Amino acid sequence: MVSHSETVEKRLARKPRVFVTRRLMPSVEERMGELFDVTLNTNDAPLSREELVAALQQCDVLVPTVTDRIDADMLARAGEDLGLIANFGAGTEHLDLGAAHDRGIMVSNTPGVFTDDTADIAMAGIIGVPRRVREGVQLIRSGEWSGWTPTALLGTKLAGKILGIVGMGRIGQAVAHRAHAFGLEIAYHNRKRLPEAVERMFAATYVADLDDLLASSDIVTLHCPAGPATRQMIDARRIGLMKAGASLINTARGDLVDQEALVAALEKGHLAGAGLDVYPDEPHVDERLIRHPNVMTLPHIGSATREGREESGFKVIANIRMWADGHRPPDQVLTGLG
Repeated sequence: MVSHSETVEKRLARKPRVFVTRRLMPSVEERMGELFDVTLNTNDAPLSREELVAALQQCDVLVPTVTDRIDADMLARAGEDLGLIANFGAGTEHLDLGAAHDRGIMVSNTPGVFTDDTADIAMAGIIGVPRRVREGVQLIRSGEWSGWTPTALLGTKLAGKILGIVGMGRIGQAVAHRAHAFGLEIAYHNRKRLPEAVERMFAATYVADLDDLLASSDIVTLHCPAGPATRQMIDARRIGLMKAGASLINTARGDLVDQEALVAALEKGHLAGAGLDVYPDEPHVDERLIRHPNVMTLPHIGSATREGREESGFKVIANIRMWADGHRPPDQVLTGLG
């Protein structure tokens, strides 16, 4: 049995072998090259399952992204030297944390980096769907716009409407902060109620039952993690509870919504529109969503800012350096196991 001290000495004796599954910002890749024995995915194509297994067998640290699903069987085939999965991004639902824990592999992530960026994209949907922005853009591009009229492309006013926020963590709170400035009334559902002082800051009302929140909101925006407890939490029954003419915004994870139920509600006119940045089978986007005149379909760009991607990359580097020095990474993901 190799002791912890012997493992640390082995790490310190050479540069950590780091495998990065997707292209990162040039400044991040350059710094990784200076600090580590790094292997980069220069063509940026998502790796196949077998390619990921091969990477797990040859590195000390794997740097995956949300496109890399790593399960227990894959981790069982990992090399003995794999000690850290330094995830690029906050979400870890694509990683089997329990299997990593069982094999003594630490997992880190990059929380808090993309809060404002994702909240900004959510606001694009919160504003754009009720005001029918996608339809307006399409009308101009079609060359069929005949000019201003008093009754053309009438949307709904934001001020005074109820925004229902599902998941009031960092991103949900950032959305509430922005939405309050637009005159929206904030209601939220969360696993735990926020402190009264935080509710006052956002003028937010807590709704204990998700069904009640959906039934009372004019716009619903999702900001909760993916997992067994939240998979298709917005299903046909719950969409049916939403107000006629309401909008649904999802910048969190595609699995939160029953896509067939969403499409049906849009085609029947029960929902006025949707703003989507994530999908259950990415990169495939259902043609019915693309065709619908008032569905804003974005290509998962909630975190796509130069500043955010660079900061996340440097957080990955900090996590690797701390681990390589024998310390816990500052952003270690705790599984609650063991």
